[in-house]
Amino acid sequence: MALERTFSIIKPDATRRNLTGKIVAKFEEAGLRVVASKRIQMTLAQAQVFYGVHSERPFFGELCDFMISEPVVVQVLEGESAIAKNREVMGATNPADAAAGTIRADFAESVGENSVHGSDAPETAAEEIAFFFSGLELVG
Repeated sequence: MALERTFSIIKPDATRRNLTGKIVAKFEEAGLRVVASKRIQMTLAQAQVFYGVHSERPFFGELCDFMISEPVVVQVLEGESAIAKNREVMGATNPADAAAGTIRADFAESVGENSVHGSDAPETAAEEIAFFFSGLELVG
């Protein structure tokens, strides 16, 4: 297996409750390494572009409003099969369906406020990383 990078967001519901360290610890315990991280206040314009794939869905406005409601932590995770590992550590989108010990099972408040976002494919990871980080911010 090869080293891979993926993108992760610790969402407003988690930063509001001061869970950043606990969430990062779960990634690290799973063998993922944080190679870039920053806490930002996402703008409405950023949220609308980042979540543009959902722009025709009825929850789009609510999603964007949520993502700008509090700071978020955007980060790049690296490890063997990082995309699949990140999604495993996050757990199912619906916390009621998430396996015990996953981030969403432990910390999510609802389907919408589910504490984390993670890339779903190598192409998506590359696009999402480039959206928030320059090459100079990615250290190995």
